[in-house]
Amino acid sequence: MKRLFWFGSILSLVMPVQALAQSPFDGTWRINLAESQSSTKPEVYLLQDGTYRCPTCDLPLEIPADGRDHKITGEPCYDTVSVKVVDDRTTEETDKRNGKAVGTIRMTVSLDGNTATVEWTESCNAQGDVVAGKDIMARVSQRPRGAHGVSGSWRITKRMSRSDNALLVTLKLEGDTFSFADPTGQSYAAKLDGTVTPYKGDPSNTMVSVKPIDEHTIEETDKREGKIVEVTCFTVSADGKTMTVSMENKVNGITRNHPAVCRAQAVGSITWHVTTRSARDLWKSRWLRIDFSSEC
Repeated sequence: MKRLFWFGSILSLVMPVQALAQSPFDGTWRINLAESQSSTKPEVYLLQDGTYRCPTCDLPLEIPADGRDHKITGEPCYDTVSVKVVDDRTTEETDKRNGKAVGTIRMTVSLDGNTATVEWTESCNAQGDVVAGKDIMARVSQRPRGAHGVSGSWRITKRMSRSDNALLVTLKLEGDTFSFADPTGQSYAAKLDGTVTPYKGDPSNTMVSVKPIDEHTIEETDKREGKIVEVTCFTVSADGKTMTVSMENKVNGITRNHPAVCRAQAVGSITWHVTTRSARDLWKSRWLRIDFSSEC
């Protein structure tokens, strides 16, 4: 499930305990959630006449909004989706795999209809840990006449919170091997010669390869079923205090921005550019798991 909700995005991190690092990439990094900037591409939802539609989702969705589980295909994390209308401003979605809930999304539109709060949880990861977050969206276009309040085009304006296990990522460059790991059990250790390596703990069965671009940059290429889905560049600043991670999602190319922060007490910062899918899939994106906060 690595980088599934994920879009083109920049995230700010701070990195503790780098004193023994052998390369500027090494360490555990933490993102500054407060500095995050949102996607410029709107997401579209339509709930009308008893049917819920999300045409901009990476896996487009069209199901009855009757609170029942409906079978879907093409998503490795879950095999049913239900959408329930709570009231005229609120919906709840539950995603399940083999009958067990692995994700929830609750969207509540403000009284004036101009903003919405999205609260989500997910446990589709190697360890089954629950990851949670809260996001604010702004309306871009009005809902069609007679449609539910969540209908219309929306853009994420602020990521309010993430659970602690969403806030860390560990990188290391040792010899000819570059490694990545997060607290939910997703990881890889790939050779710099471009050898294809499995992304462990990823239900999407992503395969990864890496290669050095220069002394400050490493490029990662992700494939699923033999097709390139994402290309990511890790670039460390000349002073080693910041890192920019630029990621291009070959599926949809949505972009978000999160500017870099400070370095303090052997703490570095990282600017993360991530490309992911729709807001409905925010919890499904591994790179969004690194919407971290600064402790500088």
